[in-house]
Amino acid sequence: MYVFAGTFLLAAGAHAEEVTAQSVSASLDTIWVMVATLLVFFMHAGFAMVESGFTRSKNALNILMKNILTVAIGSILYFAAGYAIMFGNDAGGLIGTNGFALSGHEDQIGFFVFQAVFAATCATIISGAVAERIKLSSYILLTVFMTGLIYPVAGHWIWGGGWLSELGFVDFAGSTVVHLTGATGAAVAVLFLGARIGKYTNGKANVIPGHNIPLGALGVFILWFGWFGFNGGSTLAADPELIPHVITATLLAASGGIITSALYTHFRYGQIDPSLTLNGALGGLVGITAGCANVSLFGALIIGLLAGFILVEAVQFIDKKGKLDDPVGAIAVHGVCGIWGTLAVGLFDTSAGLFYGGGVSLLAIQALGIAAVIAWTAIASGTVIYIMSLFSPIRVSREVEIAGLDFAEHGSSAYELRESYLSQGAGSSNKDFGSDLIDRLNNLHPHVKNVKTEQSS
Repeated sequence: MYVFAGTFLLAAGAHAEEVTAQSVSASLDTIWVMVATLLVFFMHAGFAMVESGFTRSKNALNILMKNILTVAIGSILYFAAGYAIMFGNDAGGLIGTNGFALSGHEDQIGFFVFQAVFAATCATIISGAVAERIKLSSYILLTVFMTGLIYPVAGHWIWGGGWLSELGFVDFAGSTVVHLTGATGAAVAVLFLGARIGKYTNGKANVIPGHNIPLGALGVFILWFGWFGFNGGSTLAADPELIPHVITATLLAASGGIITSALYTHFRYGQIDPSLTLNGALGGLVGITAGCANVSLFGALIIGLLAGFILVEAVQFIDKKGKLDDPVGAIAVHGVCGIWGTLAVGLFDTSAGLFYGGGVSLLAIQALGIAAVIAWTAIASGTVIYIMSLFSPIRVSREVEIAGLDFAEHGSSAYELRESYLSQGAGSSNKDFGSDLIDRLNNLHPHVKNVKTEQSS
């Protein structure tokens, strides 16, 4: 066997091109980016676990379907149009104009597939925020526009040679490009949808607990693991100095987010809140994504520590003051912490940050970029959703929401609970039983009067 393998390698080497230092370096770069691509792809498993774990069991299957369809639809749409719009030849700093279906860009296939999994990540941020009440068809249409147009335009401005990149805007791995864009689209969708049944009564925000917190926690660990590829792969090269720095900064920021959210919730509520602590990890990760290659390790830790505090306050404000019903906290995690991470570059960038003698110039550019991306995404996604709503409601009916989207949209259940539901509802109409079920689910913790937490995304 070993003799055969050696013979094969010798034969292959005889016909191969001459090995040079440049070819070896290029191969290592490609391998690293492909490994990072697989890590980012695996993050979708994390999103699926977080979203399904921190929502109710009657909607788990629907959430799983949204996540897996997002990856498939996003990959195809980004191949057909998104990549060209994002990285094609620049037109006025606003949009790319060539490379549709990779035509003329066949030599960039490795870079394309890495960017494709990023595009799907942006779209899936919306999934958690609109969970438990959006029609699957409405979500799919929004995903088509997010991956095919809205996200690529924002990406072109910053990563594709557009006007923000010309100004010097810094977003190394996507705090704004990916996370803020997705969160803005999520916020607009939630505004159109409204809150879930039973979420707000008499001006109070009620707890609607998730059905499987350990599953959500597993999702957070998967996301954290995948984030090393998300940030580390954005080096686009097997750089022996930059990659360890980026990965270490990512680790420290996430750890800082956990510590602060745990301590702050203990101070504020008298106990360490599990869901907000899990949120803290993701908040720290989103916060460091923009500047992981541009800040010191100490700066990364500070960014993560502050992200944990910002996250806790953002969840409370969005839920109780803003009354945006976001079941998994996606708007706070990806939006507010994305803003913080982008602004933090203007403070902690070791070459041009305010705290390093660079003045306010970079900070101002970062703020301008944030405002521009929010405006573009809000207008574009709002227009898409408004047009969809003219033809058909984007939200499921009250009866479907009460019974759960799993049966209505897919005719099944993630946990095979149909017989149990029907047997408990024997002797009453399905509608009455559904109302009883929603009451029980919404009052699993009747001693909790106000929202203390929102779940993680």
